[in-house]
Amino acid sequence: MLHLRAVCGIRGSTIIINMPGSTKAVTECLHSISAALPHAVDLVRGSLAEVEDTHQAMQVAPPGPAQAGEQKASEKPSSPSDPPVPPARRFLQRKESSVDDTRVAHRDRHSPYPLLSVDEALGIVLRESDSHVATLVNYKDALGYVLAKDVFAKDSLPPFPASIKDGYAVVSADGAGTRKVLGHSTAGSRPNLCEVIPGYCVRVNTGAPVPKGADAVVEVEQTVLLKEADEGRTELEVDILKAPVTSQDIRPVGFDITAGEKVLAAGTLVGPSEVGLLATVGMTTVKVYKKPIIGVLSTGNELVEPDQPVPRGRIRDSNRCMLIAALTTHGFHVIDAGVVKDTPDSILRALHDVLAKADIVVASGGVSMGEKDLLKQVLNVDLQAKIHFGRVFMKPGKPTTFATLNMDSGKKLFFGLPGNPVSAIVTCNLYVVPAARKLACHSQPLNTIVRAKLGFDSDLDSRPEYHRVLVTWQRDEDLPTVQSTGEQASSRLLSTRSANGLLLLPARSDEVKSVGAGTVVECMLIDRL
Repeated sequence: MLHLRAVCGIRGSTIIINMPGSTKAVTECLHSISAALPHAVDLVRGSLAEVEDTHQAMQVAPPGPAQAGEQKASEKPSSPSDPPVPPARRFLQRKESSVDDTRVAHRDRHSPYPLLSVDEALGIVLRESDSHVATLVNYKDALGYVLAKDVFAKDSLPPFPASIKDGYAVVSADGAGTRKVLGHSTAGSRPNLCEVIPGYCVRVNTGAPVPKGADAVVEVEQTVLLKEADEGRTELEVDILKAPVTSQDIRPVGFDITAGEKVLAAGTLVGPSEVGLLATVGMTTVKVYKKPIIGVLSTGNELVEPDQPVPRGRIRDSNRCMLIAALTTHGFHVIDAGVVKDTPDSILRALHDVLAKADIVVASGGVSMGEKDLLKQVLNVDLQAKIHFGRVFMKPGKPTTFATLNMDSGKKLFFGLPGNPVSAIVTCNLYVVPAARKLACHSQPLNTIVRAKLGFDSDLDSRPEYHRVLVTWQRDEDLPTVQSTGEQASSRLLSTRSANGLLLLPARSDEVKSVGAGTVVECMLIDRL
């Protein structure tokens, strides 16, 4: 083999490598030794901690190159049972890719990746979305986060006996009849400013402290004013029309919440009501699970920014802004990683940048079988990523790719979505959104699936299809109805316009080749009804 002609030596703390003369030999030689170079540098630098890390990783490293007649290791898709790969940190130091994209005639013409079902692919994604990190946030910023710790009440609510009605605090044993008005108690007043004794009452407002001595509240509608003073500014006497009972219209101390009570459990998704509860119990700093940061990029030499002129042979990039909008709608922080050219070096540099900032990387394009579809190769060769799958039995979205990378900052998830815009948004909803929710510790990361009536006839495809539909639910109907958004070509973004559901159509069989209007089918909700 040509790469055996390389010669390596050390002078002082410098590694010297002499390569063969031809481009082909240098490429093969560099590809062969590049993975070992970071370790060699650690050795000459005396970086003992890094050397030990590498030695430990090598104890569980995958087998060496495939034997003659076997599939090449670089072409073999990773499987869940493969041994763990070494940390990717040192591989990420290279800025130039080792992928050779010049030999287009030698590219794969058949995908080496097995065709998985959607359920299999989604199961892998959810299993790998297992990194949960807790952090502290202000309660005002907790909306959309999942609590990482139980929340307990510091004190009781109400902290004093409180009136349920606007009326008069009385002694119930007095029954009906005339009462002299001692004063008033409004919400915000200090409790026990006066004491109610038999024959007297105190005017109270809803939520106000009930004065000492009173054991019931009579609503104002059950009273008549008998005497006033100061031109109506002061009430002197009222008539109680109906005898009250003990504890009538009084909330006792701790009626709503008792001191020490668990008001919110760990794992609760914080919504508007939960924010209110946090404020109620004075929990202004809460422990939550961090939401993943998601980096989104588009690949393709043909892409230009939407605000730029479109030269002949080019198109505007719509995928990136669409995916960013979709993920932002779900409450995640998204980084715009731009448009990346279809060259190994450009892809590697872009991945360097975004992986340093994001927990999840979402790329559209570059994952199919074209000569410029280089993402999988860069992931495999340069980043030593574990590619869990590279094809899914579905329409649209067959080339969908999922990989993980182990870095010092933690596990990174990578989603390679097809370049066709409809495929990109469909697979984003199917895989990326559930993965992000799982990382944020949502107990129900999957999109809601409902049963619905088909409002149109549809021929079935050879693959299970995720048909874009508009879901509506009329008040007098038992089930919602779905209507197609039109022509379903994966390049036709118009088919996603107004779509709030993905119809789950089964693959065509010898027995069933189509489904008719009125058939009850399953539909995944991707937006509000």
